[in-house]
Amino acid sequence: MNIKDESAVSNTITGGVFFNHVVQGHTITVVLPPTVEPALSGLPPASVTFTGRDEQVRLLMLALAPHGESGPVLVSAVAGLAGIGKTELVVQTASRAAKETGWFPGGVLFVDMFGYDPQRRMAAEAALLRLLQALGLPGENIPATEADRSRLFRSLLAAFARQGRRILLVIDNVATADQVVPLLPSDGDTAVLITSRHTLDVGARLHDLDVLDRAASVHMLAEALHQARGPEDTRIHDQADAATRVADLCAGLPLALRIAAALLADHPTRPVASLAQALEAEHTRLDQLSRENRAVRAAFDLSYQNLSDQQATLFRLLPINPGPDLGTEAAAHLAGLDPQATEQILQDLARAHLIEAGHTWGRWRLHDLVRLYAGEHPDTAPDQRERAGVRLLEHYRTTTRDANTHIQPGPAPVSPRFGDRTVALAWLDDERPNLLAACARAAATGHPDISTDLASELSQFLNFRRFFDDWIKITGTAIQIYRETGDRHSEGSALNNLGVALLQVRRFDEAITIHLGAIAVVREVGDRNGEGIVLGNLGLALKEVRRFDEAISAQQQAATIFRETGDRHSEGRTLCHLGEALRETRRFDEAISAQQQAATIFRETGDRHGEGRTLGNLGLALMEVRRFDEAIIAHQQDLAICKVAKDRHGEGRALGNLGASLQGVGRFDEAISAQRQAVTIFREIGDRHGEGWALDTLGASLQGVGRFDEAITAHQQAPEIFREIGDRHGEGRALGNLGEALQGVGRFDEAISAQRQAETIFREIGDRHGEGWALGNLGATLGRVGRFDEVRSNWKRAIEAFTDSGDRDTAALLTRWLDKLPPDTR
Repeated sequence: MNIKDESAVSNTITGGVFFNHVVQGHTITVVLPPTVEPALSGLPPASVTFTGRDEQVRLLMLALAPHGESGPVLVSAVAGLAGIGKTELVVQTASRAAKETGWFPGGVLFVDMFGYDPQRRMAAEAALLRLLQALGLPGENIPATEADRSRLFRSLLAAFARQGRRILLVIDNVATADQVVPLLPSDGDTAVLITSRHTLDVGARLHDLDVLDRAASVHMLAEALHQARGPEDTRIHDQADAATRVADLCAGLPLALRIAAALLADHPTRPVASLAQALEAEHTRLDQLSRENRAVRAAFDLSYQNLSDQQATLFRLLPINPGPDLGTEAAAHLAGLDPQATEQILQDLARAHLIEAGHTWGRWRLHDLVRLYAGEHPDTAPDQRERAGVRLLEHYRTTTRDANTHIQPGPAPVSPRFGDRTVALAWLDDERPNLLAACARAAATGHPDISTDLASELSQFLNFRRFFDDWIKITGTAIQIYRETGDRHSEGSALNNLGVALLQVRRFDEAITIHLGAIAVVREVGDRNGEGIVLGNLGLALKEVRRFDEAISAQQQAATIFRETGDRHSEGRTLCHLGEALRETRRFDEAISAQQQAATIFRETGDRHGEGRTLGNLGLALMEVRRFDEAIIAHQQDLAICKVAKDRHGEGRALGNLGASLQGVGRFDEAISAQRQAVTIFREIGDRHGEGWALDTLGASLQGVGRFDEAITAHQQAPEIFREIGDRHGEGRALGNLGEALQGVGRFDEAISAQRQAETIFREIGDRHGEGWALGNLGATLGRVGRFDEVRSNWKRAIEAFTDSGDRDTAALLTRWLDKLPPDTR
């Protein structure tokens, strides 16, 4: 049923009774990001001295081969002791597999989970972020939650595989199944190599890695020494007995063997027997440790003894960095040296195998055993560690502040420290784990000002990149500090930030509570403009839980405050949000006026992004009063702005809205095209809510050309999405539209069931207009099967609901139809 003015342009959908907009969807197609370089560049370099693992490599290669007799083994897990060479084995295997024609044309993705280092351990959520970025997705288009990132990652891997670009995924250093399961693909084609010190129950083919035997250990010593000093160095061959003794003392651990070889390479005249004697002496003092750790500790001790004072000092200070790796500049602040000198020292430490080069030049990392050894070394005085730690925290604070001037430029000039916004974002992306950890470290070590400054400076970046969970965590820390220090002004600002972050992850009730607390604080300190900001954000949260009258009141108060303070930009933003709430309560003329005022303000202040969003909302309000041609123009303008700004989320929203307005004038093919693009975009960026909405908006266009089977498929997906993300209103709307699609093909019992579910949901959430819509359509479906007594009952309830919601026109129309119903013929 169309509710329409007979003199207006309209379209008619036959076969049922329809209230308001009818929405539906279609098949989802994942579109891959722009072509990216094979991710093999992210794989650590394979050692040229790899030896003793031929059988293990053969078995892994058989598992990875795409055309084996029984097909490929999709997940292989390598387990073994620390330092035994698990990572080297999978890197060697992955490098060889990537070179096999047709095996992995999409490249190799590598991620180190740091599973056994409590300070650097990476959660699955953070690993998924890195992997999605490696596949070409910018951070701002990556969803906030682990579950959504996991679904998006799996979808992209499957899409690569379908397009003949199969990828090999290498997940290193995993501690628990929970850390790795969200990363595992589900397409039945993508292959995975995992390393862990534990045997993980993740459905993988298991490969237990043992120590090297004596012959392989001696061969590794010889190969490593030849690599460092050339084939002329024949000490391992010439002093075979001593070399065997060194191999035995290293317990067959490749890490210890490489360090031993590095010690010999440092002194080309040193007899191998001298090294064996030194290792024996060190190892006897460590009888409380296991054999393997004794071997590694002994090798660390001897390497450390060969360091210069500056090298030893920096080595001991490196574990102070709280994150997974660090840059040369950060290391220079730890050491109190200039970056050039520090870089040379870091390279010396890398040659001694005490640190490793990171995945990009200028970044460095420690094996977790080395990190433990260096951090516990007795040569470091507590006051030396304290001074170094403060220097590092200060470096992170000042550099973050400089980077933030490029993320959210204000009246002050941007910092010359970074050439442009891209460089600043790259630094923040690299350092984010360190900065978040530094925020917590500063709070715990008596430097609350550094912690709160970092939290404040990181807010814009974390919001821009959609790292909402990180934002919530550090803002919570800052709020606690502000309360302890009595800084009420800063507490109010931080509470507002926390409320916005909670709103973004759809924790609406918590957001409302936090914003109410923030209002009390800003009023207490007399921050009038701050009060307007918090009231506006409170209105957004209230609207999400459909408390529209309260939302409107909050936005109106905020707009009044901004007019008083002369904050035109904030006034425009608030009017835009006010218009959205007014439209939800069917006060369409007021909504149009508010959006038009907001668009004017955004044009005056030069905010193109705000103008686009407002034009989109204006178009929605115009559609409600059937001014479709004007709505189409507004949505086209919104779309153009979003494309220029490269705002993929906004582009998807604008396309979906444009499709709905094109429906209104019967341009269904154009509507279907626009709405399919919207679905694709939301799937690409992992926005599940947007995906569900886009599927629904597509449906009306499909029904308009009678493609009901496609509509049913899409409408069966949409309620699942809304149910998954906890959007009850979206679920109810999608179920109601599923009922309409089912009615279109005569599946009346299923249609009635879906519409009853929709009515129940709207009643439970207190949406009277939605309840009336569902009851009206339920009655229409019952009428198709001659159950007119039930039609009357449901339409009477629908009339009451429409009247309560202020939609008297639809209530009056239903009343006229009610009077024309035939008697029940059953």
